[in-house]
Amino acid sequence: MATTGNTNTQKTETTRTSSAARKSSRSAHKATGSARKPATTARKAATTGRRPATTRKSATSATQPKTRTEQAQVIAERAVLVPVGASLLARDNLVSTVRGLATRYRSRSSVERELKRYERRGATARNRFEREVRRTRTKFERELRQRRNRVERTVVQNRRRVEREVRSVRKDLEKQSETVTLRVESVLTGVQQRLS
Repeated sequence: MATTGNTNTQKTETTRTSSAARKSSRSAHKATGSARKPATTARKAATTGRRPATTRKSATSATQPKTRTEQAQVIAERAVLVPVGASLLARDNLVSTVRGLATRYRSRSSVERELKRYERRGATARNRFEREVRRTRTKFERELRQRRNRVERTVVQNRRRVEREVRSVRKDLEKQSETVTLRVESVLTGVQQRLS
């Protein structure tokens, strides 16, 4: 009987300790969970590309110089670093160009292949230039023919108009001369009649 009582008390004590341990772990978990929240928000902000406002302000204030001497120092550093960077880029480009040429013209067959490629390119450019010259020449000749035909047409039209006008003027003159001669004859006949 005493052993069963001891076991019961042991069971209740273990139950109490386990429930207390559970409660303390829950409270610890809650405490750590609330402590973890800023870390998770910072992690979320880092993944979304946004920084918290406090770090943003401190980063911008750290990059901008505050005094005139710091500003002058930044300008002087830029004046030194820009030409250095440009010369390094030019050197890298030159080195890559030289390496490319060295790999391209490594053997005789590659040199011949490149020369044939250049020859084809030159022939293509020459053919294109000749086509352009022929096209320009035919266009110029066509425009010249059109202008010449236009001038010839206008000359023919003007000559016909002048000939027509000359004929009409001649006819008018002949008519007027006939009327004048008729008038003169009538005047003369009238004068002769009066005289007789």
